[in-house]
Amino acid sequence: MTTLDPASATWRKSSRSGGQGNCVEVAGTPTAVGVRDSKDQSGPVLVFARPEWRAFVDGVKSGDFDAISDT
Repeated sequence: MTTLDPASATWRKSSRSGGQGNCVEVAGTPTAVGVRDSKDQSGPVLVFARPEWRAFVDGVKSGDFDAISDT
């Protein structure tokens, strides 16, 4: 199981978040990446193994998750 200690992790969010408080934060270790809601910093954290996170980021960059329009 991949683990990440949220209390000792260094969390960061995009500089493009705009300061509205409606973004996510990420933290990484050599083996894991954690994702949490910036409005609920003591709330749940999704933890991914590095290869899983890399596959997700690669998919985002290649447009795999872009919305498909019916128009």
